[in-house]
Order: sequence, then structure tokens, then C-alpha cells
Amino acid sequence: MKRESPPIELTEYELRILDRDLIPESVGKKIHHNYAKEIEIEFPNPKTQDKWHLKSKGRVGNIPITPEFHIIIRPKVRINDLFGMLDYAYNLKIKFPQGSIQCQSLQETYERLANILAQKILERCRKGLYRDYLSKTEKLAYIRGRVDVRSALQKPWDVKLKCHYNEQTGDIEDNQILAWTLFIIGRSGFCRESVSSTVRKAFHALQGFVTLKHFKSEACIDRNYHRLNEDYQLLHALCRFFLDNTGPSHETGDREMLPFLLDMAKLYEQFVAEWLKANTPKGFFVKPQHLVIHDQNYFDRIDLLLCDIETNEILYVLDTKYKAPDKVDNTDRNQVVTYATLLNCKNAILIYPQTLKAPIDQQIGAIRVRSLTFSLDSDLNEAGKTFLTSLLPHTLP
Repeated sequence: MKRESPPIELTEYELRILDRDLIPESVGKKIHHNYAKEIEIEFPNPKTQDKWHLKSKGRVGNIPITPEFHIIIRPKVRINDLFGMLDYAYNLKIKFPQGSIQCQSLQETYERLANILAQKILERCRKGLYRDYLSKTEKLAYIRGRVDVRSALQKPWDVKLKCHYNEQTGDIEDNQILAWTLFIIGRSGFCRESVSSTVRKAFHALQGFVTLKHFKSEACIDRNYHRLNEDYQLLHALCRFFLDNTGPSHETGDREMLPFLLDMAKLYEQFVAEWLKANTPKGFFVKPQHLVIHDQNYFDRIDLLLCDIETNEILYVLDTKYKAPDKVDNTDRNQVVTYATLLNCKNAILIYPQTLKAPIDQQIGAIRVRSLTFSLDSDLNEAGKTFLTSLLPHTLP
């Protein structure tokens, strides 16, 4: 895709100030209209000294605004840590060779995972796609399966009989999800020709057998796996990553590329939850996304609960905050204290990706509220162990 202007580069949560002539006003209006949830934009005015002010609100990735103009938003975490977070958050279980994941950009991350998905789909195609029996109803000149007797009696002159039967086919949802994901990756424009070629090859291998249908990422969750399709679990986990983060075009036909945006706050929340589930201390269990319903129109969804495995008592309420302030925001503190109060829990924990300059350890009524760090600046497993030691200093060996 040819671009007449170099991309505008942002880093999440950091303000970028640009000269007025670097962004056409029409492009600024498109950013404001289509991506207000992702980018905070202030048009040139006397207050900004006639300059553009842009700030990412926590999404990272690539946004094509027009065929000639696009924005790259970089994460504030190291890209190697991003692989580790994805591995836990999406249950990818991919063994990356040591030293081979030194990707320098999100595009390289996207390419690497796209290539893995395409290669594994080709491998499955060579072995044979998973097939299943689907119920079908059809009017046939011969008997197959169960004949619809009522229909036959109503029209005895009709030589074709309405039959209900099961047919084994590869055109099932398991494979349709793969085809749709490859289609989305092919349209994204993020992959170099070497990777795009593999993606196209995998898509064409499915095309003759599988109907192309639209799927959302939710279709990849809680699927049934067994001996015949157990390898699809990784395939669908990768599909979920791409369907979660490669969004539909706001203006169909306006450009060749699709936006690729990672919600880092959501990713951090998923990563911490999955890491804790995989490394739960003895005597505890983790309950993510706990729903507290106040009435039919109002509810709260709490990130994480750490509970006693014998009594089911909620011992810790944990709320992840993907931000790097100097101190705890009063709103965040009051929110997690409210959660703990609702659940009659005595420990409320706010989890941050970086150490705060002014961490808190306060007693508010019967509730102890603390800010702790699950760092993304070093080895994730070591950071997790450090976090658990801070959370449970007298429990861990």
C-alpha cells in the first residue's frame, strides 16, 4: 500500500504535539469521528499554540485513516513482554525458541503470529481437516436417512421425497473460523509479502471446502475439543487474537487496510488473571470476572477474586489498573474498597504494571487497601513471583 506521508507515531498515554501542517484538517476530523475511543485529539487553537495534540488512550497498533495517512501507536511495555502477555492471555502455548522473538514493532508481532497460524493451518490441511456430521433436510429422488412421511402423504404424486439425514463434512464452524481469520489477516495489510503469501496459500487450501462466514472472537471461546480436533485449540486461540484486535473498517471501501488495535488495559487484566490461575498458591483458587448484580439495570464486574479453597471465603479482591500514575487515584481506591465491602472481604488490592512513587497501604474501616506491582519491565514469571510475595508474605514458602 503506497503512502504519501510518513506515519504519525504515538506511544500510549503520552502526549504528542505536532505542527499544524503535518495533519490535514480532514484527517483530523476522521480521527475524531472514527477513533475518539482510541485517540484523544485536540485541533490547533490558541490554547495549543496552533498545534495538534494527540494522545493514545491505551490502545496500541496501526490505524489507517486514509490510503495515504496512518497512525502507529506503540506500547510502553517492551515488545518481548508483549509476547509473554499474549501467551498467557490467549492460552497460545507457543514455544518460541530462545532469542528468536526480538521483534521491534507490533507489525512484526502480528506477522509472527499470522505466519504461525497459516503454517499450522496448512499442516492441518495436509493431514486432513476435521470433519463432523451435520443434519440436513433435502428432497431426493431416492431414500436417504429418515423420510418425512407426512410430506410424502400430502403430495403422493411428487417423485422426490423429503429426507432428513446426517452428512459428514468439513464445512463446519471449526474450519469456517479459520477461513474467516485468514481472510481478515489478508485484508489487514500488516504482513510482508513472504508472510502474506503463506496466508493466501492457507486460505486457498480452505477455500474449496469451507464456506466463508463472518465470526466474532467470542466464537473461539469455550469450544469442544477432543482427540480428533485437539490441535484446533491453539488454532482458535490464535484466531481469537486476530478477531479481537483487527477491527472492521469504519468506512467500507475507504482504504485497503483494517485497523489493528490492542486494548492494553484488557490484555493486562487477562494476563494477570491467567498467570494467577496458572500459578495459584496452595490453598487458594482464582475467580476472574466476578459479577455483582445490584438490580436489573446496574451491576459491577470485578477483575479478580482470590478465595480459600476449603471454605470458598473471598480473601482478596484484586483490581488491575494498566496505568502508571505517581500515586493511587482516589476514585480507583474508593472503587476497590466498595467491591470489598460488597463481598464482605477485608483485603482490597490495586495492581499496577509499574511501581508507584507513592504506593498505599491503608486501613479504611475494616478493609486493608494496598497498591502492588505486577511489573512488565522484566521477566514476567519472576515479576509474578515478586507480586505474590508482596500479596501473601506470610503464606508462600
